This record gives sequence, C-alpha cells and structure tokens, in this order.
Amino acid sequence: MAMTMHVDVVSAEELIYSGTAEFISAPADKGEIGILPRHAPLLTRIRPGAIRIKIANSNEDDVILFVSGGMLEVQPDVVTVLADTAIRGADIDEAKAQEAKRKAEEALRNHASTMDFAMAQAELVEAVAKLAVIDKIKRRGH
Repeated sequence: MAMTMHVDVVSAEELIYSGTAEFISAPADKGEIGILPRHAPLLTRIRPGAIRIKIANSNEDDVILFVSGGMLEVQPDVVTVLADTAIRGADIDEAKAQEAKRKAEEALRNHASTMDFAMAQAELVEAVAKLAVIDKIKRRGH
C-alpha cells in the first residue's frame, strides 16, 4: 500500500476536491512542483495552470483541475490549495477559452493604456493555461 496524504482544493465558491492522494503536481510561482507524502512544509503562491492529483490506491485516471492562482500549503500529511478560481478540467469550455485567448491577443496588439495591457496579459495567461489543461486531458484519453 502506497503512502498517502490528504488533499483539499478550495476556491472562493466551493470545495473542488477533498481526498487522499499519492502524488500532486502544481504550478508553483517559481515553476512546476511535485509533492509526495511527507514532503517538507512549504507555503508558495501558485500561478494559472493545472493541478494533477494521483488518487491514492486507485486505478482511476488522475484528477486534473485548472487553477487561476492562489496559495499552496504543504504539511507532511496534508496539502491545501486555496485557489482564486478552480475548475474541474472536464468542466472547462474549450470554445470560451479559445475566444478569451483571441480577445486577449487582440487587446495586446491594440493596447491603448497600461492598465488595459496588464489586464489583457493576465487574461491571455489564464486562457492559455485553460487550453493547456484541456490538452492534458485530451492526451490522457489517447
């Protein structure tokens, strides 16, 4: 039996995932991070991207979630993700993400003010991260 840890992924709206896991990968502020049970305590910001959770003692597919940012706290037996926004990978609307990417790219090409430019950059990063999550899910299915 593999060692496990408890994982909670929470957004402002709801609890997205709660359960035991053997492994988690997350988009930490300084790069992708992998977490195994008994990991050293850690507190870091997370950037937009995919959180992948390997469910403990299961042959099921990994849980893949999109987070728009937030905080990740690691304790030896508990991992908590406090996400600004969190969406189950299967619930992401690909057409909306593509449209958001297109609009953000257009806004970047036609930037009128610094504030609009910064907002367009943030929206582009989020749209690209959502599309990357969709791509991970599609590749997993083949």
